Amino acid sequence: MEQNLIALGLIVVLVVVVLLKSAVVVPQRSEYVVERLGKYRTTLTAGFHILLPFLDKIAYKRSLKEEPVDISAQTCITADNVTLEVDGILYLQVVNSKMSAYGIDNYHFAASQLAQTSLRSAIGKISLDNTFEARETLNGQVVMALDEAATNWGIKVLRYEIKDIQPPRTVLEAMEKQMKAEREKRAEIARSEGEKQAILNRAEGDRGEAISLSEGEKMKRINEADGKAQEILMVADATAKGIEAVAAALSSPGGREAANLEVAKQYIGAFGKLAKESNTMIIPGNLTDISGMVASAMATLEHVKKKGGQAKDEPEIRFGG
Repeated sequence: MEQNLIALGLIVVLVVVVLLKSAVVVPQRSEYVVERLGKYRTTLTAGFHILLPFLDKIAYKRSLKEEPVDISAQTCITADNVTLEVDGILYLQVVNSKMSAYGIDNYHFAASQLAQTSLRSAIGKISLDNTFEARETLNGQVVMALDEAATNWGIKVLRYEIKDIQPPRTVLEAMEKQMKAEREKRAEIARSEGEKQAILNRAEGDRGEAISLSEGEKMKRINEADGKAQEILMVADATAKGIEAVAAALSSPGGREAANLEVAKQYIGAFGKLAKESNTMIIPGNLTDISGMVASAMATLEHVKKKGGQAKDEPEIRFGG
């Protein structure tokens, strides 16, 4: 009885071992490479599979997902002999599980080493200043070199990204001084441009002010000249009207006698005024001949009356003033 139980137990263990060896479940986005007696047999995709126990075995397991591979920092020398520390990250994907298993021993190590050598070669062709600006170009060159070699490895290089570029401390200090000098240069240029613009603005303002002042002075003089001209015309017009009125008065009945009386009054009044204002007075020899004086004045008025319009241009005649 005990022997039977032991035998049954061995059979159960054997069945379990057989099942474990033969039943395989492949996860999604994964592939298993199966060998039979050491030779490639097939590649299992996602799902449930049965293998021949003790003959078939899973030799390699491959993930079809995108895999990031960290590329450690390495020393690179630029075209102008500057040493840089550069690290990055590589993204790749298995596209053929069989080739990734038998085409190369360790595709992760191979890809990282090839990425480092390709990056050193690319950086060695450019100068330090262009290194920071040419990251995209460097990334593209590394991906191109890797993708060409990785075709036989059953993998696809998707992209490469440079994480950090670290120049030596002395180079960093020199670059900092250069950037500081460049900033000071730009600031000085900006200040000079501002001063230049300010000078131009002030000159333009002074020019506009001078033009405005000259235009104002010009208008002032024109207005003054126009006013004086109007004044002269108005005085001349008033004088002409006065002469015309005197002529008309002389032509009226009794006008001549009134003019004689007015001339005599002004003649006598003028000599009286001179006697009051001055200690010395020149008296004409024919002072007593007032009638002769009046006759002379009236003769002048008669002449004005005959000339008519010509009297407008002659000076004003005042008697006894």
